[in-house]
Amino acid sequence: MRTTMKTLLQHTVLAGAAALALLGTSLAHADVDTSKSTVIATTKQMNVPVDGKFRKFSAQLSFDPAKPTAGSASVSIDTRSYDLGADDYNKQAQGKEWFDSATYPAATFVSSAIAPAGGNQYKITGKLTIKGKSQTVVVPVTIASQGSTQTFDGSLPIRRSQFDVGTGEWKDTSVVADEVVIKFHLVASKN
Repeated sequence: MRTTMKTLLQHTVLAGAAALALLGTSLAHADVDTSKSTVIATTKQMNVPVDGKFRKFSAQLSFDPAKPTAGSASVSIDTRSYDLGADDYNKQAQGKEWFDSATYPAATFVSSAIAPAGGNQYKITGKLTIKGKSQTVVVPVTIASQGSTQTFDGSLPIRRSQFDVGTGEWKDTSVVADEVVIKFHLVASKN
């Protein structure tokens, strides 16, 4: 039971960080509707996929498809909002071995470049920071417009070990996989 909770927490934290990165890369000075948006971190515990959802996040975004390289994104995810579906698991994920939410209450993504990748696809480069550890990542994002809204969808695989998520006995990746996939679906109003 302890292994499952820690694994879920680790994967969710990494996914949340990745999702934030993706969310911030492609919005056009838009307000993100968090009630319709999701940031999910998926990991594998004993080779079984486990999803965790970040319930609280914010983003300051600027994106114009006519001038994508001029866009920017800054995203912050509340690591205390990671939800694995059980209070005990959620509390463990907030602990020092996983997110250490008391010391590092937020995971962040700040973009440094946006490049078109054909059609409605973009690659957003930026710095992802989790638990005080930063890595440059490239996030593939698909942007779709419908009526007064834009949606931003993507996923980013990261390695939890690069961010010290899962320390002590959880540093071993034989029970909880090192790879975490952060998936996001962001819905924003067009301005």
